[in-house]
Amino acid sequence: MVNKYAIVLAAGQGTRMKSKLYKVLHPVMGKPMVQHVIDQLQALNLDKIITIVGYGAEQVKQQLGSASEFVVQKEQLGTGHAVLQAKSLLADKKGVTVVVCGDTPLLTAETLEQLFNYHQENQAKVTVLTTMVDEPAGYGRIVRDQDNNLAKIVEQKDATTEELAIKEINTGTYCFDNKVLFEALAHVSNDNKQGEYYLPDVIEIAQANGDKVAAFSAKDSNETIGINDRVALAQAEKLMKQRINRQHMQNGVTILDPEQTYIGPDVEIDPDVVIEPGSILKGVTKIGADSMIGPHSEIVDSTIGESSKITHSVVYHSDIGSRVNIGPFAHIRPASQIKDDVKIGNFVEVKKSIIEETSKVSHLSYIGDAEIGKNVNVGCGSITVNYDGENKFLTKIEDDVFIGCNTNLIAPVTIGQGAIVAAGSTINKDVPSEALSIARAKQVNKDDYAKKFNKLLK
Repeated sequence: MVNKYAIVLAAGQGTRMKSKLYKVLHPVMGKPMVQHVIDQLQALNLDKIITIVGYGAEQVKQQLGSASEFVVQKEQLGTGHAVLQAKSLLADKKGVTVVVCGDTPLLTAETLEQLFNYHQENQAKVTVLTTMVDEPAGYGRIVRDQDNNLAKIVEQKDATTEELAIKEINTGTYCFDNKVLFEALAHVSNDNKQGEYYLPDVIEIAQANGDKVAAFSAKDSNETIGINDRVALAQAEKLMKQRINRQHMQNGVTILDPEQTYIGPDVEIDPDVVIEPGSILKGVTKIGADSMIGPHSEIVDSTIGESSKITHSVVYHSDIGSRVNIGPFAHIRPASQIKDDVKIGNFVEVKKSIIEETSKVSHLSYIGDAEIGKNVNVGCGSITVNYDGENKFLTKIEDDVFIGCNTNLIAPVTIGQGAIVAAGSTINKDVPSEALSIARAKQVNKDDYAKKFNKLLK
């Protein structure tokens, strides 16, 4: 079994992004591009992943955490110099090392696995990942010999007219015999216009030593796109969105308008879910079978059970049960638990609350810091008054309670099982089970007063 390693180049600042955020931390479909690269490498079960960091090193380390080891490139002196920084961690290792740029978020584990396999099957010491493009301007061209083997890589500025017509390009991703890589890096020179040490020079050194150099062509050129500016970032975002949506549709999810649907890379969706236009699913979100999301709903880091419906609403960091109906225009804020068969209606806001099975909060209400039991009806315009300006307090509503419209429940307060709270009440004391609670001013009618008042106004 050959040991396999990876080096991720993520030290550059990315000045063309024109951003205070370092290039590899710019998100694609909600996830930093370097995280996409690391996630794909982790799927290969490598023995070691090393990320070369420079600008924004601490932020990159914080993002990747224990998924990678790190080496700092204090000066940006080229790709060869960057890889050389991993010498202390890899130079004495036997095996194969893949070098990949941290700004290639579309590269897949499948293509990287194919690159590894091709490298080993051909007993190569260096294998270059190439691809075919319609517009190769700006890329190094792959020149092959009569046996279709890699003869050389020619940079555009050095290419002949015939070589400029070549459509196969160098993607900047490589597979190396580890020993060959670090021995060759010791001989790479910076005798060029930029005064930098270039990783592709290892190829010429290997060939001069009689080592076999191969080229493997990626089928999908979109995978190899490097992100250097906001235009490329938007292109990657679009391509990633298309890839994710296509995969979900192939797995049995109905997406009515894929161009108007945004699904993050870590979202899980069961078969027979319908996603309507304008919906956004982000983070670690899971949608149960037969549910309907949208139109124009946003769900972030949440779980939605089976056969639930979320319409024109937002759900953040919460757990929603099965056969739940939310919306339109509801807001489920973090740390909420909405159990099975619950209805959350239009213009209802729920925050850090538990609502048990078969209860209803149908419209125009605020439920914050509350525990609501089973089969509770919360009338229109009801509010749990949970905040005194400094502290938050709990409202507890037990099973089978009926809360009338326009009720204020001033926490901390408990409404006992089976109780009824009359409409228009302001409750600041506990209500016993099975009791009727009325807390409103006595109605007074003054006959003919309106007639007298209007006469005074005239």
